[in-house]
Amino acid sequence: MAGKTGPEHLFNPATEMEAAGSVLGTKINLPALLPQGPAKEWLDQRRATIRPWANFLDQRRFGKPRNFGELCKRLARNVEYFQSNYVFVFLGLIVYCLITSPLLLIALAVFFGACYIIYLKTQQSQLVLFGRELSTAHQYGLAGGVSFPFFWLAGAGSAVFWVLGATLVVIGSHAAFHELESNEADELQMEPV
Repeated sequence: MAGKTGPEHLFNPATEMEAAGSVLGTKINLPALLPQGPAKEWLDQRRATIRPWANFLDQRRFGKPRNFGELCKRLARNVEYFQSNYVFVFLGLIVYCLITSPLLLIALAVFFGACYIIYLKTQQSQLVLFGRELSTAHQYGLAGGVSFPFFWLAGAGSAVFWVLGATLVVIGSHAAFHELESNEADELQMEPV
């Protein structure tokens, strides 16, 4: 192990770096903090089905719908066609909201810090409060209760509604004004009966 170099050494958990981490008393397992299971599969599926951003942002493809029926068709088809792109627009708006609100960042840091401490403590033993052993769900509820005043002061409620409103406006206007793809427009043509 001592002579190993290269990328496989960086991601191998059984290295001498593990021994160095145990000297400090704690090991940080970053892959455990990343989404896993169904959330990771869902995010990977979104990334795999993302449409080209050049097509998504092509200004020549925007135009006013002719009537209300075409507007409804555009909304339905574009939301379905660009679904993955819209998810990343939503995530981008969330990141923008977090970056522009330092108090919200502090509140999130308090909450995730409390959750991480709970995660570390549950690895050792259960938390006992007033002579009763608390389950993991109760401990996370306690972390939420402790961080609730920070979220209240940071205006998390208004931030949530801002993100939802901005998402509806951005995605709704894009879906309404972006012309349908040529293969989708052919599907929408109805034959007279």
